Amino acid sequence: MDKDSELFIGLDTSKLKISVAVADGGRNGEVRFYGDISSDPGSVASMVEKLAKRASRLHFCYEAGPTGYDLYRQIIELGHACEVVAPSLIPKRSGDRVKTNRRDAVSLARLHRAGELTGVWVPDETHEAIRDLVRAREAANDALKKSRQQLQAFLLRRGHIYSGRSPWTQIHRRWLAELSFTHPAHHIVLAEYIQAIEDAEVRVERLTKQVAATVASWSMAPVVEAYQAMRGVALLTAVTFVVEIGDVRRFETAPQLMAYLGLVPSESSTGERVKRKGITKAGNTRARRVLIEGAWTYRYPARVSRAIQARLEGLPRPVREIAWKAQIRLCARYRQLIGAGKLKAVAIIAIAREMAAFLWAIGQEVAPAA
Repeated sequence: MDKDSELFIGLDTSKLKISVAVADGGRNGEVRFYGDISSDPGSVASMVEKLAKRASRLHFCYEAGPTGYDLYRQIIELGHACEVVAPSLIPKRSGDRVKTNRRDAVSLARLHRAGELTGVWVPDETHEAIRDLVRAREAANDALKKSRQQLQAFLLRRGHIYSGRSPWTQIHRRWLAELSFTHPAHHIVLAEYIQAIEDAEVRVERLTKQVAATVASWSMAPVVEAYQAMRGVALLTAVTFVVEIGDVRRFETAPQLMAYLGLVPSESSTGERVKRKGITKAGNTRARRVLIEGAWTYRYPARVSRAIQARLEGLPRPVREIAWKAQIRLCARYRQLIGAGKLKAVAIIAIAREMAAFLWAIGQEVAPAA
């Protein structure tokens, strides 16, 4: 084995097997299909050991997907380089209409050798666990929304429309209890829908408490607390942003973070024609969503509410100054955009984009706990 030799290995992963392709180092090196192996850790370790006898440096890559990051961590622990690739950024030939595990593995190996692949950020095991917890809470909240929607659709079909100001209050629940139907089966349907909503509410509350308790002892807890100095960024918004984005210091500039979140305009220009369209919507959907939800709070004049004042206590002075500067600018920015005739949705997207920049600035001032 040449001590300066290297191999680039493409892995096409699935639930039960992994297709492996190997590209020799050098521009004109051979690219060949190695074979299929089982996806269990023992088979992976055996494959890595055999390839390590052929070259001194091994460079693995595979697409990010449902199989997670365990394969990445195993290869790293074995002492070799590995990269998890963003599927949406893999170069593809427009005329290529054949897709198989073998062809994908060979293509990954070749592109990895050429340096044409873009890796994704891989969280550590603790970060990934907390992210799973936050996503479980989000799924529970989605189930609650769906249960409420099903009840409202049922009542609409039966001609019962709530005329109060806000649903799901005590007054609204008393109104539900007093409803009357001609057929007994409808009372059963109503009771089942209400029970499903109550169960979903309990589940959301339980998971919310678990998120708060778990984050308190997390290394990223100082960052989560600092983000809450911003208006429109309470605990769940801050936690969601951190678990999905990680440490914002990995972005060199705020515009890089904005682009990663898909909050920058897309463009289709050619020759003398310049055409800019809506935002790209690339990157992390969950982080973009919570920022847009938080941006709606900047419709109102700048002020420090009791809730924000409580969250500001104990935070570094630079963080408090950035948060207040954000309020002053973004509240005025919203009024300016609406005054210029922009749609509310367009103005809110612009506010969310600038919120990301201020969060990036706060992230530069507060480091994760050691």
